[in-house]
Amino acid sequence: MTDCLFCKIIAGEIPANIVYQDADCVAFRDINPQAPTHILIIPRLHIPTLNDLESENAGLMGRLVLAAKKIAHAENLSDDGYRLVFNCNADAGQTVFHVHVHLLGGRVFGWPPG
Repeated sequence: MTDCLFCKIIAGEIPANIVYQDADCVAFRDINPQAPTHILIIPRLHIPTLNDLESENAGLMGRLVLAAKKIAHAENLSDDGYRLVFNCNADAGQTVFHVHVHLLGGRVFGWPPG
């Protein structure tokens, strides 16, 4: 997608504070953090929303979660805990229409959120 912010980050056209990347995903610090640690993990494959996922994307989505686990460990969040959040569409808070998971940590979270 030529107009997708996250695709431009993946392509290196827009700078980002990248903390992790592999063949399937790129992870970078959110520019508007909602917690002391707020990292976005995005697939290299452009998928606009969770509603656009197909069965062949199941492995990719699992690898995003495993990347989040690895990053949480590297950020020293594993023992105290962290939160993973997927937003789907505008009413849920999705502002960039490229599937991504928010990794949040470094503070106590309440429930229910938002």
